[in-house]
Amino acid sequence: MEFKDLEIFQKVAEKGTVTEAAKELSYVQSNITSRIQKLETELNTPLFNRHNRGMSLTPEGKKLLVYCEKILSLTNEMKKVVQSKEEPSGKLEIGTVETVIKLPTILSTYTKKYKNVDFSLFSGVTEKLQEKVLNHRLDGAFVTETDIHPDLIAHDVFQEELVLISDMNTISIEQLKDKPFLCFSKGCGYRARLEAWYTDENITPKKVMEFGTLETILSSVVAGLGITFVPKSAVSHLQARGLIKCHSLPEKYSKIKTVFIRRSNTYLTTTIEKFIETIELSKGETSELLSF
Repeated sequence: MEFKDLEIFQKVAEKGTVTEAAKELSYVQSNITSRIQKLETELNTPLFNRHNRGMSLTPEGKKLLVYCEKILSLTNEMKKVVQSKEEPSGKLEIGTVETVIKLPTILSTYTKKYKNVDFSLFSGVTEKLQEKVLNHRLDGAFVTETDIHPDLIAHDVFQEELVLISDMNTISIEQLKDKPFLCFSKGCGYRARLEAWYTDENITPKKVMEFGTLETILSSVVAGLGITFVPKSAVSHLQARGLIKCHSLPEKYSKIKTVFIRRSNTYLTTTIEKFIETIELSKGETSELLSF
């Protein structure tokens, strides 16, 4: 069994088709197919169910994927460990929720200083990002502080205030209770906070609408479609332009902390160590908000 076989298996499991995996890896499809068959023969068990829509993992394939991710992560970590202590290099894969106000400053500072690092950024909701860090699919992630898994270490980034936002025609909190709630999918820390407020106030939202991007959510609020709950810093530009109205909730629901998480049981490589250093340096600096 070769590392390349495991990389191919992982990519097919992720994409669900040989065609997509071949595109991603720049391989011919026949090579992907033969590698998978070779792996199944070697392990004496089918790893995928083949069907018209593509391929899905068998129970044995799901078990292998867990070990595969650990092995490939350790291999990547091994390469990083032997790097020069002075000059980080290699891959660094980071996840983030969409509203990290200091992210542009952190990324700009880090990538300009450490040009040999192959940096990749992935967005998602807190719960999914935490899961990916635990499963060795990300080196670390910016998330909202919730119940941090015991196998993770959390580094404080900053704390801020969440606000309910609506279009300019909504005047009071009472009016907000009848508006559709626009949010990310389950697992979002902001959504969980507002849902806690709804529960404590005995409110049942008339409609919950899920969106994939913050930009779409904010544009929909401006258009009067509904309300959402986001960091005040992420919408200050819209408030200044008179496009939205901000409504405060009690501190129990509105104060939230953004943290950077990483696995506690892995070697602290130079690449990730310097990234955490950059985060620490950013705490005393002001940063400009991304234009959504």
